[in-house]
Amino acid sequence: MIVEETEKNIRIDKYLAEKLELSRSKIQKLIEEEKVLVNKKKISANYKIKTGDEILVNDKLDYNITIEKEDIPLDILYEDEDLLIINKKSGMVVHPAPGHYTKTLVNALLYKFDIDSKDNIRPGIVHRLDKDTSGVMIVAKNDEMHDILSKMIKDKKIQRHYLALVEGIIPHETGTIDAPIGRDSNNRQKMAVTDINSRNSITHFKVLKRFKNNTLIECRLETGRTHQIRVHLAYIKHPVVNDPLYNKKKATEFGQMLHSKSIEFIHPKTGKRIYYEVDLPKEFLEKIEELENE
Repeated sequence: MIVEETEKNIRIDKYLAEKLELSRSKIQKLIEEEKVLVNKKKISANYKIKTGDEILVNDKLDYNITIEKEDIPLDILYEDEDLLIINKKSGMVVHPAPGHYTKTLVNALLYKFDIDSKDNIRPGIVHRLDKDTSGVMIVAKNDEMHDILSKMIKDKKIQRHYLALVEGIIPHETGTIDAPIGRDSNNRQKMAVTDINSRNSITHFKVLKRFKNNTLIECRLETGRTHQIRVHLAYIKHPVVNDPLYNKKKATEFGQMLHSKSIEFIHPKTGKRIYYEVDLPKEFLEKIEELENE
Protein backbone atom coordinates (compact mmCIF):
# COMPACT_ATOMS: atom_id res chain seq x y z
CA MET A 1 0.00 0.00 0.00
CA ILE A 2 1.07 3.59 -0.63
CA VAL A 3 0.82 6.17 2.17
CA GLU A 4 -1.21 9.12 0.98
CA GLU A 5 -1.32 12.53 2.59
CA THR A 6 -1.66 11.87 6.31
CA GLU A 7 -1.21 13.48 9.70
CA LYS A 8 2.38 14.14 10.75
CA ASN A 9 4.26 12.00 13.25
CA ILE A 10 1.98 8.95 13.03
CA ARG A 11 3.77 5.77 14.06
CA ILE A 12 3.57 2.95 11.56
CA ASP A 13 2.12 0.50 14.10
CA LYS A 14 -0.75 2.91 14.86
CA TYR A 15 -1.28 3.69 11.16
CA LEU A 16 -1.46 0.02 10.12
CA ALA A 17 -3.64 -0.97 13.09
CA GLU A 18 -6.31 1.46 11.90
CA LYS A 19 -5.81 0.89 8.19
CA LEU A 20 -5.95 -2.91 8.41
CA GLU A 21 -8.29 -3.14 11.42
CA LEU A 22 -5.79 -5.29 13.31
CA SER A 23 -4.61 -4.90 16.89
CA ARG A 24 -1.56 -2.73 17.49
CA SER A 25 0.18 -5.63 19.22
CA LYS A 26 -0.44 -7.79 16.13
CA ILE A 27 1.17 -5.13 13.93
CA GLN A 28 4.12 -4.82 16.30
CA LYS A 29 4.60 -8.59 16.19
CA LEU A 30 4.62 -8.51 12.38
CA ILE A 31 7.23 -5.75 12.50
CA GLU A 32 9.37 -7.75 14.91
CA GLU A 33 9.14 -10.74 12.56
CA GLU A 34 10.25 -8.47 9.70
CA LYS A 35 6.98 -9.01 7.88
CA VAL A 36 6.48 -5.26 7.45
CA LEU A 37 8.76 -3.42 5.02
CA VAL A 38 8.76 0.27 4.18
CA ASN A 39 10.30 1.12 0.84
CA LYS A 40 11.67 -2.46 0.85
CA LYS A 41 13.53 -1.88 4.14
CA LYS A 42 13.03 -3.20 7.68
CA ILE A 43 11.72 -0.68 10.21
CA SER A 44 10.85 -0.48 13.90
CA ALA A 45 7.37 -0.02 15.38
CA ASN A 46 8.07 3.65 16.18
CA TYR A 47 8.89 4.54 12.56
CA LYS A 48 6.98 7.71 11.55
CA ILE A 49 5.29 7.27 8.19
CA LYS A 50 5.70 9.80 5.39
CA THR A 51 3.61 10.60 2.34
CA GLY A 52 4.65 8.33 -0.51
CA ASP A 53 6.00 5.52 1.68
CA GLU A 54 5.41 2.10 0.14
CA ILE A 55 4.40 -0.37 2.84
CA LEU A 56 4.43 -4.12 2.30
CA VAL A 57 2.71 -6.30 4.90
CA ASN A 58 3.41 -10.00 4.56
CA ASP A 59 0.49 -11.41 6.53
CA LYS A 60 -2.56 -13.53 5.78
CA LEU A 61 -3.95 -10.67 3.75
CA ASP A 62 -2.06 -11.13 0.51
CA TYR A 63 -1.42 -7.69 -0.96
CA ASN A 64 -0.01 -9.24 -4.12
CA ILE A 65 -3.15 -11.22 -4.87
CA THR A 66 -5.19 -10.38 -7.95
CA ILE A 67 -8.72 -9.52 -6.90
CA GLU A 68 -11.19 -11.24 -9.21
CA LYS A 69 -13.75 -9.23 -11.13
CA GLU A 70 -17.28 -10.33 -10.24
CA ASP A 71 -20.60 -9.48 -11.86
CA ILE A 72 -22.42 -8.27 -8.76
CA PRO A 73 -25.33 -5.79 -9.10
CA LEU A 74 -24.57 -2.24 -7.99
CA ASP A 75 -26.86 0.75 -7.53
CA ILE A 76 -24.97 3.57 -9.27
CA LEU A 77 -26.29 7.04 -8.41
CA TYR A 78 -23.71 9.11 -10.29
CA GLU A 79 -20.73 8.53 -12.58
CA ASP A 80 -18.21 10.63 -14.45
CA GLU A 81 -14.65 9.98 -15.63
CA ASP A 82 -13.20 10.55 -12.15
CA LEU A 83 -15.64 9.31 -9.54
CA LEU A 84 -18.71 7.27 -8.69
CA ILE A 85 -21.42 7.61 -6.08
CA ILE A 86 -23.13 4.36 -5.16
CA ASN A 87 -25.87 3.16 -2.87
CA LYS A 88 -24.28 0.26 -0.96
CA LYS A 89 -26.62 -2.47 0.18
CA SER A 90 -26.56 -3.70 3.76
CA GLY A 91 -24.61 -6.96 3.97
CA MET A 92 -22.00 -6.08 1.36
CA VAL A 93 -18.37 -5.99 2.51
CA VAL A 94 -16.54 -3.00 1.02
CA HIS A 95 -13.08 -4.45 0.40
CA PRO A 96 -11.24 -7.80 0.67
CA ALA A 97 -9.99 -8.94 4.06
CA PRO A 98 -8.15 -12.07 5.26
CA GLY A 99 -10.10 -15.07 4.04
CA HIS A 100 -12.63 -12.87 2.27
CA TYR A 101 -11.44 -12.02 -1.22
CA THR A 102 -14.74 -12.38 -3.10
CA LYS A 103 -18.24 -10.86 -3.26
CA THR A 104 -17.05 -7.48 -2.00
CA LEU A 105 -17.80 -4.04 -3.39
CA VAL A 106 -14.28 -3.95 -4.82
CA ASN A 107 -14.91 -7.16 -6.80
CA ALA A 108 -18.04 -5.59 -8.26
CA LEU A 109 -16.33 -2.28 -9.04
CA LEU A 110 -13.49 -3.97 -10.93
CA TYR A 111 -16.00 -5.86 -13.10
CA LYS A 112 -17.96 -2.75 -14.11
CA PHE A 113 -15.36 0.02 -14.17
CA ASP A 114 -11.82 0.73 -15.23
CA ILE A 115 -10.35 1.90 -11.93
CA ASP A 116 -6.75 3.08 -12.19
CA SER A 117 -5.19 2.54 -8.76
CA LYS A 118 -1.88 1.52 -7.21
CA ASP A 119 -3.80 -0.14 -4.37
CA ASN A 120 -4.82 -3.58 -5.61
CA ILE A 121 -6.73 -4.49 -2.43
CA ARG A 122 -8.83 -1.33 -1.98
CA PRO A 123 -8.86 0.33 -5.42
CA GLY A 124 -11.05 3.40 -5.47
CA ILE A 125 -12.11 3.18 -1.82
CA VAL A 126 -11.97 6.70 -0.36
CA HIS A 127 -14.01 5.93 2.75
CA ARG A 128 -15.71 2.75 3.90
CA LEU A 129 -19.02 1.67 5.35
CA ASP A 130 -19.31 -1.29 7.69
CA LYS A 131 -20.66 -4.48 6.14
CA ASP A 132 -24.17 -4.01 7.51
CA THR A 133 -24.31 -0.23 7.11
CA SER A 134 -26.25 0.75 4.01
CA GLY A 135 -26.30 3.88 1.90
CA VAL A 136 -24.28 6.44 -0.01
CA MET A 137 -20.58 5.96 -0.73
CA ILE A 138 -18.13 7.79 -2.96
CA VAL A 139 -15.55 5.91 -5.07
CA ALA A 140 -12.55 7.34 -6.94
CA LYS A 141 -11.81 6.01 -10.42
CA ASN A 142 -8.15 7.04 -10.39
CA ASP A 143 -5.37 7.80 -7.90
CA GLU A 144 -5.42 11.53 -8.58
CA MET A 145 -9.09 11.79 -7.61
CA HIS A 146 -8.54 9.43 -4.69
CA ASP A 147 -5.91 11.79 -3.27
CA ILE A 148 -8.14 14.83 -3.81
CA LEU A 149 -11.22 13.27 -2.21
CA SER A 150 -9.24 11.88 0.73
CA LYS A 151 -7.93 15.38 1.46
CA MET A 152 -11.42 16.84 1.10
CA ILE A 153 -12.72 14.41 3.71
CA LYS A 154 -9.83 15.27 6.01
CA ASP A 155 -10.51 18.99 5.50
CA LYS A 156 -14.25 18.45 6.17
CA LYS A 157 -15.24 19.52 2.66
CA ILE A 158 -17.42 16.45 2.13
CA GLN A 159 -20.57 16.38 4.24
CA ARG A 160 -21.87 12.95 5.23
CA HIS A 161 -25.15 12.43 7.09
CA TYR A 162 -26.38 9.17 8.60
CA LEU A 163 -29.65 7.94 10.05
CA ALA A 164 -29.51 5.76 13.14
CA LEU A 165 -32.23 4.10 15.19
CA VAL A 166 -31.05 3.80 18.78
CA GLU A 167 -32.15 2.22 22.03
CA GLY A 168 -33.90 4.43 24.58
CA ILE A 169 -35.14 8.00 24.51
CA ILE A 170 -32.55 10.73 23.89
CA PRO A 171 -33.85 13.78 25.80
CA HIS A 172 -31.80 16.41 23.97
CA GLU A 173 -32.81 17.75 20.55
CA THR A 174 -29.20 18.01 19.42
CA GLY A 175 -25.83 16.99 20.78
CA THR A 176 -22.14 16.47 20.09
CA ILE A 177 -20.15 13.44 21.20
CA ASP A 178 -16.47 14.36 21.46
CA ALA A 179 -14.65 11.28 22.71
CA PRO A 180 -11.43 9.61 21.46
CA ILE A 181 -11.72 6.19 19.84
CA GLY A 182 -9.15 3.38 19.79
CA ARG A 183 -9.00 -0.40 19.74
CA ASP A 184 -10.89 -2.10 22.60
CA SER A 185 -8.23 -3.68 24.82
CA ASN A 186 -10.61 -6.47 25.87
CA ASN A 187 -11.94 -7.36 22.42
CA ARG A 188 -9.73 -6.68 19.40
CA GLN A 189 -12.70 -6.94 17.05
CA LYS A 190 -14.22 -3.84 18.64
CA MET A 191 -13.37 -0.18 19.00
CA ALA A 192 -13.97 1.79 22.19
CA VAL A 193 -13.84 5.23 23.73
CA THR A 194 -10.41 5.23 25.33
CA ASP A 195 -7.39 7.40 26.04
CA ILE A 196 -5.01 4.59 25.04
CA ASN A 197 -3.68 4.66 21.47
CA SER A 198 -6.76 6.60 20.37
CA ARG A 199 -7.60 9.40 17.96
CA ASN A 200 -9.92 12.36 18.47
CA SER A 201 -13.44 11.54 17.25
CA ILE A 202 -16.44 13.86 16.95
CA THR A 203 -20.04 12.99 16.06
CA HIS A 204 -22.91 15.50 15.92
CA PHE A 205 -26.51 14.29 16.18
CA LYS A 206 -30.05 15.65 15.89
CA VAL A 207 -33.22 13.91 17.10
CA LEU A 208 -35.75 13.32 14.30
CA LYS A 209 -38.39 11.24 16.07
CA ARG A 210 -39.00 9.57 19.40
CA PHE A 211 -40.88 6.29 19.80
CA LYS A 212 -41.95 4.42 22.94
CA ASN A 213 -38.48 3.04 23.70
CA ASN A 214 -36.34 4.20 20.76
CA THR A 215 -35.11 7.35 19.05
CA LEU A 216 -34.44 8.04 15.37
CA ILE A 217 -31.54 10.45 14.92
CA GLU A 218 -29.48 12.02 12.16
CA CYS A 219 -25.71 11.99 12.64
CA ARG A 220 -23.02 14.10 11.02
CA LEU A 221 -19.40 12.98 11.14
CA GLU A 222 -16.67 15.50 11.83
CA THR A 223 -14.09 12.71 11.89
CA GLY A 224 -14.19 9.27 10.30
CA ARG A 225 -12.98 6.57 12.68
CA THR A 226 -13.73 2.87 12.43
CA HIS A 227 -17.23 2.15 13.82
CA GLN A 228 -17.37 5.78 15.02
CA ILE A 229 -21.14 6.31 15.18
CA ARG A 230 -21.76 2.86 16.66
CA VAL A 231 -19.07 3.33 19.34
CA HIS A 232 -20.13 6.86 20.26
CA LEU A 233 -23.82 5.99 20.58
CA ALA A 234 -23.04 2.94 22.71
CA TYR A 235 -20.81 5.18 24.84
CA ILE A 236 -23.74 7.50 25.69
CA LYS A 237 -25.89 4.42 26.52
CA HIS A 238 -27.97 4.62 23.34
CA PRO A 239 -26.53 1.84 21.14
CA VAL A 240 -27.76 1.38 17.59
CA VAL A 241 -30.72 -0.99 17.35
CA ASN A 242 -29.78 -4.49 16.14
CA ASP A 243 -26.04 -3.81 16.38
CA PRO A 244 -24.43 -7.25 16.86
CA LEU A 245 -21.18 -5.80 18.22
CA TYR A 246 -22.07 -2.84 20.44
CA ASN A 247 -25.64 -3.59 21.54
CA LYS A 248 -26.10 -6.25 24.23
CA LYS A 249 -29.49 -7.26 22.84
CA LYS A 250 -29.61 -10.14 20.39
CA ALA A 251 -29.37 -8.96 16.78
CA THR A 252 -31.06 -10.33 13.67
CA GLU A 253 -29.15 -11.15 10.49
CA PHE A 254 -29.82 -7.69 9.01
CA GLY A 255 -27.39 -6.00 11.39
CA GLN A 256 -27.29 -2.48 12.80
CA MET A 257 -29.97 0.07 11.92
CA LEU A 258 -27.46 2.59 10.56
CA HIS A 259 -27.77 4.16 7.12
CA SER A 260 -25.55 6.55 5.16
CA LYS A 261 -28.34 8.91 4.14
CA SER A 262 -26.58 11.53 2.02
CA ILE A 263 -23.35 12.98 0.71
CA GLU A 264 -22.66 16.54 -0.42
CA PHE A 265 -19.57 18.25 -1.82
CA ILE A 266 -18.29 20.53 -4.55
CA HIS A 267 -16.85 18.51 -7.44
CA PRO A 268 -13.12 19.30 -7.39
CA LYS A 269 -12.88 19.43 -11.19
CA THR A 270 -16.22 20.78 -12.41
CA GLY A 271 -16.95 23.05 -9.46
CA LYS A 272 -20.55 21.81 -9.42
CA ARG A 273 -22.43 20.94 -6.22
CA ILE A 274 -22.93 17.21 -5.89
CA TYR A 275 -25.70 16.01 -3.58
CA TYR A 276 -27.23 12.55 -3.36
CA GLU A 277 -29.64 11.14 -0.83
CA VAL A 278 -31.01 7.58 -0.66
CA ASP A 279 -33.99 6.04 1.09
CA LEU A 280 -33.72 3.65 3.99
CA PRO A 281 -33.57 -0.07 3.15
CA LYS A 282 -36.77 -2.10 3.47
CA GLU A 283 -35.80 -3.74 6.78
CA PHE A 284 -35.06 -0.36 8.39
CA LEU A 285 -38.37 1.09 7.17
CA GLU A 286 -40.26 -1.95 8.44
CA LYS A 287 -38.69 -1.55 11.88
CA ILE A 288 -39.75 2.11 12.03
CA GLU A 289 -43.29 1.17 10.98
CA GLU A 290 -43.35 -1.44 13.72
CA LEU A 291 -42.30 1.16 16.30
CA GLU A 292 -44.90 3.64 15.06
CA ASN A 293 -47.63 1.04 15.65
CA GLU A 294 -46.61 0.26 19.23
